[in-house]
Amino acid sequence: MNRFPRRVVCCGLALLAALALAGCARGCAQSAHVSEQPHLSNQPHLSKQPQQALRLGAVLGESSLDGYARADEARRFEFPEDYAAHPEFRSEWWYLTLNLQDAAGADFGIQFTLFRQALSPAEVSDNPWQTNQVYLGHLALTTVTANKHQEFQRLARGHPALAGTQADPFAVWLEDWRLAETSTGDWQLTAAAGEIRLALTLTQEKSLILQGDAGLSRKGPVQASYYFSIPRFSVTGRIDSEGEEHQVTGLGWFDREWSTSVLGPDQTGWDWFALQFFDGTEFTGFQLRRRDGARDEYDAALRVDTEGNTSGLGPQDFSFEAARYWRDEHGVRWPVEWWLTVQNQRWRVVAAIDDQRMDTALVYWEGLVYVYDSDNRQTGRGYMELTGYADER
Repeated sequence: MNRFPRRVVCCGLALLAALALAGCARGCAQSAHVSEQPHLSNQPHLSKQPQQALRLGAVLGESSLDGYARADEARRFEFPEDYAAHPEFRSEWWYLTLNLQDAAGADFGIQFTLFRQALSPAEVSDNPWQTNQVYLGHLALTTVTANKHQEFQRLARGHPALAGTQADPFAVWLEDWRLAETSTGDWQLTAAAGEIRLALTLTQEKSLILQGDAGLSRKGPVQASYYFSIPRFSVTGRIDSEGEEHQVTGLGWFDREWSTSVLGPDQTGWDWFALQFFDGTEFTGFQLRRRDGARDEYDAALRVDTEGNTSGLGPQDFSFEAARYWRDEHGVRWPVEWWLTVQNQRWRVVAAIDDQRMDTALVYWEGLVYVYDSDNRQTGRGYMELTGYADER
């Protein structure tokens, strides 16, 4: 948060997965797996209603936290070790977004996120099939020219044959969805779902940055996460979608976050942005929405210059103002256009297509956005995440 969190948002999805497997955690000797659940934004929605999803607060701060490690003070980060899982914490996620274009100039957005959730503070058995760890994967493709957003969700227990992580070389995987370091030091994303096939290579262009206070990202008086990002990758590769092959290039953003408690009882959700400007700079920031409507003192942002140097921003330095809403078929209003003000600069942030809702266990909006300056010139692209709106309707 990271996005905000980001990645914060989706630990709720992992919790639902954990609950689904809880009755099997001690006795099952087989893989526990939920098949892919696709959704197309330009087709009728699945019958699932948002009220069937988990409430964000119940996932991110209201349940018992006893026995888990807490992000409560600054720590020394260790690499590559911190790319791998931290099972002593309740939740964590590996989050990648890509904004891509093919040779004809068509735009695509990709989200790949892997979430880990602990069912309990300690392992229940040495048997790897009785692990207390559950992994949930989200994969989404936005095809702008078709006005289409497709998403897929997978779930598996944390068994090496099914889902897991490693530090050196870095890899995270859920079955054949895999983000991994190659022998050249680049990363590769490979994934297939429905009629989508991805084979993309990521080359790191900027150094890793620590979010918040040297990597401790506070969201409240006792809520925090450990959080770092890689703000710019160059990306090349192939997207196969519905029988068409697209050779693409573009940029990527990676977030890495782990925590036990993130959202406080007075917070209903957040609005998060990761923007990559054409001049080689980046901005990432989030605002936490409070029940009383006041500005949250833990809102935070970072600017990254062309050399990778960061400047931290507090609530007094930036603001987000919703300019236009899209209403889904359940009546939920999602702000899909914003004014972003950072000190003496102002940009308009616009969804590439309005319906990039993730219609999953925890309903949220995650999608490709365009950035325009005050003269209406496009100056960048990025990703936006909106959480908690389905609970507020």
